Amino acid sequence: MERKIIWEDHAIELFIKAIEWISKDSVFQAEKVEKAILEKIEELPNYPEKYPPDKFKLQNPGLFRAFETHSYRVSYKFNDQEIRILRIRHVRQSPKAY
Repeated sequence: MERKIIWEDHAIELFIKAIEWISKDSVFQAEKVEKAILEKIEELPNYPEKYPPDKFKLQNPGLFRAFETHSYRVSYKFNDQEIRILRIRHVRQSPKAY
């Protein structure tokens, strides 16, 4: 059984805002970043342990992971049934522990 990808509402909002922000300068670059992030997320069901544990998650048992691409950090949580996309933030934004 393949894990289902579920986006938190807040993560969707952050992702849309990020792509809109980038597109103000370059639609091409915005499409490139969007594609890169979505491709990495689509690969997660096959191997969610691929990326390191999220260093900003307090008391992380290893199920909260994060990856970076094109200066954006994507945090997610996984279990046997699903992968939950939690947040997407630019790496220059102040990190938030959770």
